[in-house]
Amino acid sequence: MLKTAFPRRRATLLSARVAEDVATFLRTQLVDAVVLDLSAGDEALKAAELAADFPAHPFLGLSPAHAGDAPAIARAVRGGLADVLLDGLDDLLVRDRVLQWGFTRRFGAALDEPPDVLGLDTPLKREVWSRIVAHGGRPVRTDALARALGMSREHLSRSFARPERAAAGREPPTLKRVIDLVRLIAAAELAKNPGHDVKDVAQVLAFASTSHLSVTTQRLVGVKAPSLARLRTVDLLDRFARGGGA
Repeated sequence: MLKTAFPRRRATLLSARVAEDVATFLRTQLVDAVVLDLSAGDEALKAAELAADFPAHPFLGLSPAHAGDAPAIARAVRGGLADVLLDGLDDLLVRDRVLQWGFTRRFGAALDEPPDVLGLDTPLKREVWSRIVAHGGRPVRTDALARALGMSREHLSRSFARPERAAAGREPPTLKRVIDLVRLIAAAELAKNPGHDVKDVAQVLAFASTSHLSVTTQRLVGVKAPSLARLRTVDLLDRFARGGGA
């Protein structure tokens, strides 16, 4: 059912047989959602318990909807499942249901409108912002953005840096700094997961190293990477707008 809902050209499905494999996936790559086969017994229920350690990632259950499965479903829901899909009944809806809960879509929806403090008030800058946040904190290449918008990389960079209404009298941020800021906001969300440490966050979001994440954090918002776990998005934006550590 999941392979039909998420063909290989549009998504990557990771298969795990034991709970420890689920934990490994969550600590090493950006997982949009975890779908558990609740008929798989104790390992599925053990995996469901990981939801408490990774609240930024939705855990959903898949059940054949037999009356005898009710206790397992109830236990899994108590453990933190966001939703339960019924095998055979939700086949046509499963893609939308999983994407609805997925980290990438929720992240993009939360940041759909560029914050006023950044001064991204032209149609081009707003479109670029939307495309960046749609990646959910994954790496974004300037040349890929330029191709998607039908312009050269140099033209995009110049147009993005052109001041229209600089926030609070400051020069508008460069495209690279905005890309890094969005990735840092995603890093702060993941850092709030009890199951993630700074090293995990750096690996999940494909930073070159833990040091790279630390340097980026210091450069943009003037704090050390371990402090990300206690900072809200509004805090990061405020620090960024005031010059951060630059």
